[in-house]
Amino acid sequence: MTAETGSTVPRRQAGRLMKQLRERAGISLMAAAEELEFSRARMYRIENGEVSLRKHDVLAMCAFYGANEQITEVLVGLARESKAKGWWHAYGDVVPAWFELYVGMETAAERLRHYAPSVIPGLLQNREYAEWVFRKRSDLDEAGVRNAVAVRLERQELLRRHSPRPPALEVIVDEGVLRRTIADTLGMQKQLAHLVNICQRPGVSVRVVPFSAGPHIASSAGSFTILDFPTVGAAAPEPTTIYSENLTGALYLDKPREVETYCGIWRELEQVALDQRASEELIGAIIKESDG
Repeated sequence: MTAETGSTVPRRQAGRLMKQLRERAGISLMAAAEELEFSRARMYRIENGEVSLRKHDVLAMCAFYGANEQITEVLVGLARESKAKGWWHAYGDVVPAWFELYVGMETAAERLRHYAPSVIPGLLQNREYAEWVFRKRSDLDEAGVRNAVAVRLERQELLRRHSPRPPALEVIVDEGVLRRTIADTLGMQKQLAHLVNICQRPGVSVRVVPFSAGPHIASSAGSFTILDFPTVGAAAPEPTTIYSENLTGALYLDKPREVETYCGIWRELEQVALDQRASEELIGAIIKESDG
């Protein structure tokens, strides 16, 4: 795994596989911590994929859990890959720890489904729109805004990469997002045109829930992203994960019932959203209105 695909997913895969090995061996978390001379907190962090594993820790854990040679080799490889740094590390504090986890997962996903009820998603923002968004944050000075915009634009390289193939990106936005303009009228027009143009790329779609749809099932859900990951060739496949961001952090949901709830909301959104062509026509009409 290269730096481009990030360090988050292999770390989480290693933690999940370690937990499976421990449970299959019938060993409690406390017993494992005592034998391995780890604190209980460290065991939790390892199994939740919050920390990278060292090779000698992997070997010790695998030996205690009775893992076979093949699984041990897989885990050693995952531990090595989990230390690869993603591009976002260069931006330091501009990327909060809770968002750094998401960026790593985003780069490893094969499909992203994003519902945006209030703001154009970061992967689709142009420079002018991103600057307006970040200037609303009281914790960023001018240099901070520039760095934050740079991170956002760098993230968008994900959609232009050649290997591995970019993830499929499906976005559904409320009509109000398109009509909630920024002070830079030309910049907003460019932003709306960008939404139409980017849909010409394979695997990218932007659809609009019109005002005429009225209240719908996602009205109280807020913004969320459904991340699906490759399963072919994965030693411990990363489960579909729901990402929901708030002002001070984010939720990562991957329990089957949670995932099914959000996938059900997504299916409802697909039913009330305009199709791709009608969405592009609506965006075009809004651009013309702004000229008046």
